Amino acid sequence: MNTSAKMEQEEVLRVKLAVLKQEHRDLDDAIHALHDRGVPDMLTLQRLKRQKLALKDEIARLEDRVTPDIIA
Repeated sequence: MNTSAKMEQEEVLRVKLAVLKQEHRDLDDAIHALHDRGVPDMLTLQRLKRQKLALKDEIARLEDRVTPDIIA
């Protein structure tokens, strides 16, 4: 893969990473709003938390791809 294609792919990963981080924050806000209502719908709450955890895992995978390995 040539250098410009690799840089372009890395930029795409960075944009996707930013989008996933925003979705993660939005889910966090939704979870807090559900708690603040008083009597949260536990099924919805569990579903949102599961989605948030899946996003966190995907964010970690993308960050590993974007961040270069440093040999110590």
